[in-house]
Amino acid sequence: MYGLVFDVDGVLGDTEGLSVKATSRMYETLYGLTVQPEEFTPYIGTGAEVYCIEPARKHGIEIDVAEAVELRHQYFLELLESDPDISFPGIHPLIEATAAAPDWKLGIATSSPGKKSAQTLKSSRVNTDLFDAWIHGDMITHKKPHPEIYETAARELGLSPTDCVAVEDAILGVQSAKTAGMKVIAVTNSFTADELREADVVVPSLESVTLQTALKLLTD
Repeated sequence: MYGLVFDVDGVLGDTEGLSVKATSRMYETLYGLTVQPEEFTPYIGTGAEVYCIEPARKHGIEIDVAEAVELRHQYFLELLESDPDISFPGIHPLIEATAAAPDWKLGIATSSPGKKSAQTLKSSRVNTDLFDAWIHGDMITHKKPHPEIYETAARELGLSPTDCVAVEDAILGVQSAKTAGMKVIAVTNSFTADELREADVVVPSLESVTLQTALKLLTD
């Protein structure tokens, strides 16, 4: 039995741009601060709190983290509701093929809070009933690049991490999955192929990925 474990933001749903806009708007509203989009890039995949805190530290200000995350989430949902479909090409055939395969299980491992990840998955038209495990940021102590989230996902699937392949878009996400012991397919939705070079396979789109791609990583 094998597992295919998906990150959400930047893999299943095209949300990184929305996250930047929502967080920038939060900074402007609460602190009158203009934060450039590239200032958020190092924190892609780390979860809402780190994503909000680190740019503030760079600018030498302290923020009310709970208030900042809540307002960011509010703005994110408003932006999300204006987009009818944020799914990336190739995700639905891959998910459906995995769900139909008797020797495969499906998992989700996202640093996003439960409510945010649920809305993102809904807007990505992902049928969560097909998944055997859904681990989100509210369920873990240590966010990516710590391996906890992928270790937890494997445990919930009833599998060893070495029998699982993670699908990631972020540098820190790749590090998290690799440290947990998983093979990694990285898609260049958020970072370049060179930046994602620690992954076992790097692709420009999940349209080119099949279950055979994942199986080859686990059996070669």
